[in-house]
Parts: sequence; C-alpha cells; structure tokens
Amino acid sequence: MHLNPKSQLSSSLRRIIAPPPPQPMTSFYLNSLLPLPPSHPQKLLEPSSSSPLSISNSSEVALKPIVINGDPPTFVSAPSRRIIAVGDLHGDLSKARDALQIAGVLSSDGKDQWVGEDTVVVQVGDILDRGEDEIAILSLLRLLDEQAKANGGAVFQVNGNHETMNVEGDFRYVDTRAFDECIDFLDYLEDYAQDWDKAFKNWIFESRQWKQDRRSSQTYWDQWNIVKRQKGVIARSVLFRPGGRLACELSRHGVVLRVNNWVFCHGGLLPHHVAYGVERINREVSTWMKSSSDEEDSPEMPFIATRGQVESSKTVKSSSAWIECVFLSSEYLYNQVGKILRDSLEAVGAKAMVVGHTPQLSGVNCEYGCGIWRVDVGMSSGVLDSRPEVLEIRGDKARVIRSNQDTLHELQVADYI
Repeated sequence: MHLNPKSQLSSSLRRIIAPPPPQPMTSFYLNSLLPLPPSHPQKLLEPSSSSPLSISNSSEVALKPIVINGDPPTFVSAPSRRIIAVGDLHGDLSKARDALQIAGVLSSDGKDQWVGEDTVVVQVGDILDRGEDEIAILSLLRLLDEQAKANGGAVFQVNGNHETMNVEGDFRYVDTRAFDECIDFLDYLEDYAQDWDKAFKNWIFESRQWKQDRRSSQTYWDQWNIVKRQKGVIARSVLFRPGGRLACELSRHGVVLRVNNWVFCHGGLLPHHVAYGVERINREVSTWMKSSSDEEDSPEMPFIATRGQVESSKTVKSSSAWIECVFLSSEYLYNQVGKILRDSLEAVGAKAMVVGHTPQLSGVNCEYGCGIWRVDVGMSSGVLDSRPEVLEIRGDKARVIRSNQDTLHELQVADYI
C-alpha cells in the first residue's frame, strides 16, 4: 500500500535490466554507497578515567574516545573496541533481546540495561516489517545507545530497505499487530506532550502494558474491523511519512557505516558508490526522511531500495544524481562479484564488509575469503524464526557467537592480518 504519492517515481525514470536466473548459493545484493572522512569529527563522551569501564578489555590502558564523522554517522573511529554486528530483526523484540544478550551487552534481568561496557554494536537494518514490536525495538536501541555512550561504547544502526519502504509509504509487509502498535504509540505520545526523547526512550518499558491492555479488549470480530484497520494505516503513515516522528528518528542513521576498517551496510557497496560519496548519500537519504512531504520543495526519494526477491536492476534518476540499486544472483557471476567486492573494499580502505538483507539458512557466515560477512539469520518469528546469532569483531579478527543452552560458543574465527 503506497500512501505517499510524491515518492512514486515516473516510469520514464526507471530502467529495468533482467539478470540471469538466480542461484541461491551466490545471491549477493548490492544497494549502498562511501568518501573520505569529513573535516569536523564529533567526539563522543569519554568514560571517566577512574571508572573500570574506561579500561580496555585487553589491557590496563585508558581507551581513546570514539570519534564520529558525518551526520548521520558515516565514519567511526573506535580504538580498541569490541564490535558486535546484529542482523535483521523484523519486529521481533524477544529475538532482538536474545541477540543482544548472547552478545553480552544487554542485561538478562528484564530491566533492559546496557552491560556491554565499551562495546560498539552495529545493527545492519530491517528492524521494520514482519513483526509486531518494531517501535519497541527502535526505542530499546536508542536507550542502549545512550547508556553505552556513558561507558565508552555506542550503538549504531544502518537503515535497510524496509526502513525506506515504510518512509515511502509501502506497507505491504507490515504485520497487522504492528499497525496496532502505531495506534497505541500515537495515543501514548499524548501523555508526554512535546517531550519526544523521553517518550521514545520510555516506550520500551511501557509497550508491554499497552499491548496487554489492547489484547484484553479485543474481540473475535476485530480482525475484520475495516475502520480499525484504516486507523492503523493512518497512524503508521503519520509516524513514518517523510517528516513524521519515526521517519525523523530513522533519519538519524545512515545507509552505510564504516567502523575502523569494517564497512557495515544492509545490502552492499559498489566502487562507483564510493566515488559518489557515502557521506553525501547518507545526508541525502536523511534529508529526504526528515523533510515534510507536505512542503512544495520537499526532496524526492534519492534512491530505490528493492527487496531481495526482485530479479532486476533498477536505475532511478532523482533530483540530485543517478544512484543504482543492483541485485546480482547467478553462479557464473561468482568471480565477477568477488572482484567487485575486492575493488569496493580497496576503494573504501576497508578489510571486510558486513551485510544483512538475505537470510542465511546456515547461520552467520563469510564468503570470498571472508571479505564479506552475512549476518541475517532470519531470527524473527516473521521470517525463519531461527536461533539468534551475532558477529563479534576484535581488531581484524571475527567470530560468530550464538546461544546453545545459555552458553556462548565460538563457531568460526577468521584472521585478516
């Protein structure tokens, strides 16, 4: 369902090239973009020198502060930090908590407290759609980011195609209960007047009660209540349309993020995207998300984020530039994709890339000499309902960790030195 007509691009601006028949084992989705760091970095709050949290996990030397370049964040220097990459969450709050807990950054007492000390967490997009607790997950990550920064860590997010789809007004993959959450959230905001930050961060604590109250008042006939359904669609549109409260919240995050020598994006990265400038791309997408669609000079959607099953390459000319979204899926393209990956990493000065988007039946894994790690395991109950797994990065080494009877197990270690 598309509620934002301004985001509909003229068919004359679309060029579709059908690729060869897909081969799942080499499925590779590329839709992102990167430049040199800007000249005005932002320095995060340093941990107190007297606090044990200011000490590196591996030594007794005080940590250097995390430095962020770009708005939204694009290049991050996080010296000596342990990095955790979390894949697609798709509205499943329970699995999101499980993933953060096995990563050792979220308390297991139900109080949703940061226990990761100076760890840096990167969630690679697709928090929205297919599940019922999307806003609660967004709220949790914002709350944890605030707590992490006080301890020398940070929580970053990368927007995926489902985030852009919802800002565009594409609600095809929205769970019915997620529309209910939007209704509840709008009603809840009335209690906080204009204090958005407080309301948003507290939603993770309040949402369960709102959901319980809603379910206790539901009847068998509610599933066919067209008026209620329309109310949910309207509520979601109000929140996620360009300039809406949740669209503005999403605008705080980019589509590509480099932390130290690791690149994180939802789908992938091409060399000419690097030349275009990732900070520029992040800024354009952010501007589109937070600009009211009611304004006459509001920007158009600067790129198209296609879903993984699309077997085409779409090129769209926006008001600012040509930006391509490419989906490559074919055995005979395996070597070409490997070269594209190597060229992209060389262009951006990174050793490896971490992506989500396509659920991995075998769990978190790497390909092309571990030049790319795929961390979407389809953990959401709305996707594969699989066991959560996360990628842990220390320096140039990475390992996969997952829960197995409440024990952390190392699955794979890759050395890039």
